[in-house]
Amino acid sequence: MRKSKIILLSTLFMTLPVAFSAQAYGEPAKEATPKTTATPKTSDPSSFELKEFFADYKHFAIGDVVPDLYRTKPYQIDAWQIRHLPAPEAGSHWTYMGGNYVLITDAEGKILRAEKGEIFYGN
Repeated sequence: MRKSKIILLSTLFMTLPVAFSAQAYGEPAKEATPKTTATPKTSDPSSFELKEFFADYKHFAIGDVVPDLYRTKPYQIDAWQIRHLPAPEAGSHWTYMGGNYVLITDAEGKILRAEKGEIFYGN
C-alpha cells in the first residue's frame, strides 16, 4: 500500500510543473475547443449608451426632465469632441449628471440620450 501511494504522489508531482508551466510564463492554457476572438466592447460606441441612470439619489431615464441645476451653464459641456461624444442635435446640449454625460433639450431639459462617463477613456 505504501509503495502505491509513493508512486501516485511521485506521478502527481511530476505532472504538476508541466500543467502550470504555461500559466507561469503568461501563456494561455490550451483548450480542447477553440474560441473565436471577440473584439473588445469598448470599440463599440453603443457600449457606453445608457437607458437609465442615477444622479443625486434619483433615478432618471430617457424622456425624463432633468432638474434646473443641470440646465445651467456650469454643467453644460461645450467640448463634447474631447469627451468622444457625438455632436448634439439642434436645440440640445450635453450636460454632466451623476458621472454620466446626458444630452438634454435646451427648452425643457428633457433627456434625449445618456452615455457612461467612461466614454471619455474608451476611444
